[in-house]
Amino acid sequence: MSTTEDPVKNPTWMADIRFYFTTDDVNHMRKGGIELGTYEGVKENAVRVYGVTLPPNASMPLDPAPKWSQARSDTFMNWILNGHPYGTAVPQPLSLRAAFAAAPAQRLRKDVSSLHQDEIDTLKLAFSGILSLPPEDPKSYFALAGTHWLPGPPYYCLHHENRYNPWHRNYLQPFETALRSIPGCENVALPYWDITAPIPDFLYQAPFDKFTLPRDIGGGFNRGYVTQRNSAADVASEVAQFGIPDTIKKAMGQSVWGDFNSFIIRAHDNGHVSCGPTMGDQSVAAYDPIFWLFHANLDRLWWKWQQDMQATNLNKFLSTIRGSTVWLLNSAFNMLPPFSETADKTIDLIAQYNADYVHPLNETQAPMLRRAFGSLPAAGLHELHSSDKVSVRVKGIDRLNIPGSFVVHLQANGATVARQAFFQADDPNACSACVKQGKVDIDLEVDLDQVRGKQLGVVLEPVSPNRIGRTFPLSSAGNPTINVRLLLQ
Repeated sequence: MSTTEDPVKNPTWMADIRFYFTTDDVNHMRKGGIELGTYEGVKENAVRVYGVTLPPNASMPLDPAPKWSQARSDTFMNWILNGHPYGTAVPQPLSLRAAFAAAPAQRLRKDVSSLHQDEIDTLKLAFSGILSLPPEDPKSYFALAGTHWLPGPPYYCLHHENRYNPWHRNYLQPFETALRSIPGCENVALPYWDITAPIPDFLYQAPFDKFTLPRDIGGGFNRGYVTQRNSAADVASEVAQFGIPDTIKKAMGQSVWGDFNSFIIRAHDNGHVSCGPTMGDQSVAAYDPIFWLFHANLDRLWWKWQQDMQATNLNKFLSTIRGSTVWLLNSAFNMLPPFSETADKTIDLIAQYNADYVHPLNETQAPMLRRAFGSLPAAGLHELHSSDKVSVRVKGIDRLNIPGSFVVHLQANGATVARQAFFQADDPNACSACVKQGKVDIDLEVDLDQVRGKQLGVVLEPVSPNRIGRTFPLSSAGNPTINVRLLLQ
């Protein structure tokens, strides 16, 4: 955000304009049906905003708030004249994050690999405590893990949509609270496992290594089923082959919520499958103890992105959204069952719980990347670089016919050059959210030389091949198409 008193010649929404409207401004005008928290809302009302804020006889903002300076008014006019450019965000400087440290968090969620032995011992005690609770106890490990899918119905599944991050942020809260309910663990905080780093050895020891079902839950998972996880070496290999570190880097470099959400969901799906049979199966994924540390990291990445985007409250978060906000603001669409909190209440939920994540010392803000797309508005000026990757979209996969998670392989001359997992339950037709988006597109990026002049093909590989075979016929998956596009920036 510019702090100069001089007008900004080429202002953008993300770097400048969105900071001109305070929470009071947004809330006041929203009551009158004018949205000043979003790009589309301000763009639609830009001329009117300019008129009521124009010095020296401005009527807005309302007293006692200070009126806009002439420099700010001129900057806003430049934004209008330049065609309302969206731009990219300027990450909040680390030096300005002192506000977050003003009231030290009581729940410090640390990197699991940085825990001292006494912290590991307390975490073991907490996990062992909820694992030993009877299944019917709402604080038991069995009851908490069962909220994710089996033993429903009802089934709660909010993946591959805008409410994915809010739902899982909510989900971590009762789990951490349950851990803290165990005597001697009142101050424990759920650590996170950075999937780009090796899994610590102690997570392959009790009580973190596995879980045994105390009763039948359906779907072929009966009492006595023991969760299964890949070895640490195999997890690391899968993470690398799926390109998860690069996907996370791309996510953290996005200025727009929808772009961040899309990339982080790709990392999520690939991460689940990388961890092994249980984590790769939505029906039982949450029963593997590593699920909670895996999702704590994804929540950490979202919170860090919010801090980078200066979007840690609802109205500033709205400023990062392009398109519909009904999933966040409309009570008919922002529900997160079975939780009472709605999506809008999760934006600053971490701060409300007086919690914060401890980021690695060598982890800095990700640079804001240039957004790359197969198509962009013709009104803008765009670049095409011969060295860029190409986007390959496998379009129109009928996921409802595929039982369980699957991996899309893009092949060139019969060899896989890229792959992307899609995480779902064994019976996606039982999930109302899944049915609403029964056809899905899978995007992969490859170097142009990997596909130029080669025969391209697609293979659908079920994560649980013992159920339906090692490949799933494309004809039964809606006969998806392949679309290859050079990326404009």
